[in-house]
Amino acid sequence: MRRRNRQIQWIALLLSAVVSAAAITGCGSIHQNAVGLTESAAVNDSPAENTKTVVTIGYLPITHALTIFEEKELLEAEDAQLQIKLQKFGSWTDLTDALNAGQIDGASMLVELAMSASSRGIGLKAVALGHRDGNVVVVSRQIESAADLKGKTFAIPSNQSSHNILLNDLLTEAGLTREDLNIIQLSPAEMPSSLAGKAIDGYCVAEPFGAQAVVNGIGHVLYKSEELWENSICCALVLREDFIDSHGDDTTLLAEYYNRAGDALTDEEKLAVAEQYLGQDKKVMEKSLEWISFDNLAINTEDYERLTEKVKKDGILESPPAYEKFVWQKGGAQE
Repeated sequence: MRRRNRQIQWIALLLSAVVSAAAITGCGSIHQNAVGLTESAAVNDSPAENTKTVVTIGYLPITHALTIFEEKELLEAEDAQLQIKLQKFGSWTDLTDALNAGQIDGASMLVELAMSASSRGIGLKAVALGHRDGNVVVVSRQIESAADLKGKTFAIPSNQSSHNILLNDLLTEAGLTREDLNIIQLSPAEMPSSLAGKAIDGYCVAEPFGAQAVVNGIGHVLYKSEELWENSICCALVLREDFIDSHGDDTTLLAEYYNRAGDALTDEEKLAVAEQYLGQDKKVMEKSLEWISFDNLAINTEDYERLTEKVKKDGILESPPAYEKFVWQKGGAQE
């Protein structure tokens, strides 16, 4: 009888432990909000106070996205209330589709693609620039001037890109037209090998793909972006308006840390972050980082107006969104 009683007591203690563990686990909740944002409440008497917002940011593995990588590191190092979840994409088309559909909260992306979506009524706002400068026109070793591109094949990543605008500026300077070239669209990663295989004669694209051709002796730099278009705008950090509307304070925090991240990208830090997130050859990254800056990432009115003039002139976008509609402003009313 005593053995049976001890067995009953042991079973009761075991059940009590299981119930207690389940109760503790239940105190931490994980739920999905309306914009696909995962939030987790910590275990204490006031879980809401320790809830962290996780913002999902899409990106392509390019040098131009270094600021968002650095920001992710800063937020985690300081255990901030806001956390970044990165989602990698293989093409601008896939990234843009995911952003427009609300599958991600924001993206480091070609600004013209975001402007196009905004002009079609998709709620997007540009928070800051991705970088300054950092685009190059790379050509085969046989091409010595822009005039030599006549009759050649030239690649860009998208018609809706600053790389397309830079190509148009190059052609104007050389007295050529688009009809003088065979212009094709290629994914960034395919361009160096296509140049090496002589399928194309030149290209303009995000880094580090220009540096790959230079370091490997496949091609050389014909123009840097600032030689064709001073203060050019290329990539930007873009957020969906539904995220901004429901997470106003988090958006402000995201912008503040983003600017801090740009300032924190010293030459040494740029190389460390690039090696961590991009996995490129060190010599390629060193060359790529010679051409790019992450200082002063605010989108000012003058530079944006110059961009809108160019996208209209080049037939990229007929009615680009106005600065006040498209560019996020701290404390400003959201449209």
